[in-house]
Amino acid sequence: MNLNDIHSVYFVGIGGIGMSALARWFKHNGKTVSGYDKTPTALTNQLQSEGIEVHFEDTIEAIDDSIKLSRAGVLVVYTPAIPASHQELNWLRDNDYPVLKRSEVLGVIAQNMKSIAVAGTHGKTTTTSMIVHLLKTAGIDCIGFLGGISANYNTNMVLNERDDSIAVIEADEFDRSFLTLFPDVAVVTAADADHLDIYGSKNELEDSFRQFIKQIKESGHLFIKNELSKELVGETILGHTGYGLSEGGVRSENLRIENTSFIFDYRNGSKDIDGIQLNVPGYHNVENMLAAIAVCRSLGADDESIKKGVRSYKGVKRRFEYILKTESLTFIDDYAHHPVEIETLLRSVRDLFPGKKVTAVFQPHLFSRTRDFAAGFSESLSLADEVILLDIYPARELPIDGVTSDILLDAVDTDRKVKTTKQTLIKQIQEWEPEVLLTIGAGDIDKLVEPIKEALS
Repeated sequence: MNLNDIHSVYFVGIGGIGMSALARWFKHNGKTVSGYDKTPTALTNQLQSEGIEVHFEDTIEAIDDSIKLSRAGVLVVYTPAIPASHQELNWLRDNDYPVLKRSEVLGVIAQNMKSIAVAGTHGKTTTTSMIVHLLKTAGIDCIGFLGGISANYNTNMVLNERDDSIAVIEADEFDRSFLTLFPDVAVVTAADADHLDIYGSKNELEDSFRQFIKQIKESGHLFIKNELSKELVGETILGHTGYGLSEGGVRSENLRIENTSFIFDYRNGSKDIDGIQLNVPGYHNVENMLAAIAVCRSLGADDESIKKGVRSYKGVKRRFEYILKTESLTFIDDYAHHPVEIETLLRSVRDLFPGKKVTAVFQPHLFSRTRDFAAGFSESLSLADEVILLDIYPARELPIDGVTSDILLDAVDTDRKVKTTKQTLIKQIQEWEPEVLLTIGAGDIDKLVEPIKEALS
């Protein structure tokens, strides 16, 4: 597909974090953009303020007349989260409009640009945003397609200034979407079992990552978490570098915490950078930054600009995001929705706030994920002193018999634990008087963050 022949782009599910980024890119490139989403959100409000028409009723009549009159020059983009019964999407398909998944469109865009793809079951959004920020700080023009809102740029779509810029793309393994990409440079941050409703087994998921790695261009390079290198790369002749906190071709040394900042030295053979300061908390973020530094150095970023970029990096919304920070209370919001992510989050919090009481509020995401990783969720949540559980956020799923938050609560080993509702959550939090409070999950728990903040302030 030649995108130059397209004048109008219609999005089915325009309010998604990845879809809205694409919508912004097309708008930036002079296309007429409009779309549907289920409910108004902060993202859809922002799109509307930028001149993009959005409606919230699934009806053919709501589609722009200019699109209904002729399919010539029109592209339809949809997200796999849209149900098969969706009226608009089915009408567009039945009338032979070109209909592509978001990931397929990203693949088309990346064909004509040098591209960096960041994949992984955890850490891909943060690592992608880190690479974009370090490149921009170094004066290397790039375009960033992010799966979250960058705190530095307050957007999920960091725009390019020149036509020959580098595309930095978050490569999503859900629905095998990342297999539409053939990048010049790739990063693999993690390959833990996840999305088993799609893959069926961890082996199937790992096979998809192996295929993704095979699609890196022959002259390209892979940066991969050190412990995954042997497992996923195998005998491939592709150039690759392992990275990790303390081992790998790229690693950190002299890692320490000073005033809640992480200070470390970057090591890559003879290419070292000493005294790097990362102000975004979490050992996992040090590891993500090691990968970002390695990628940006390979693209010509100099050491001083890298140190400046790391120091000024502010993170991604809902990734270890400080909501309140006072002498008596620290409130952190995080998107973690997998046992490994929750364990990493809580261990970092323990090290950053020694001796403080940690209260975790968790909203499980998906019935299938809760069922598949129930023991892991309970074990990771047990690292907190107090645990408050909300009901499972269903997202795209129907309920599964016997799968509720109660199966997690029963196995959580903490001093205090309770299941509550969204309506009574704030009262419960206030009664427990937390010292370090965390709201955790990928559902709609983020809508409770501001009310909690107001109540605790």
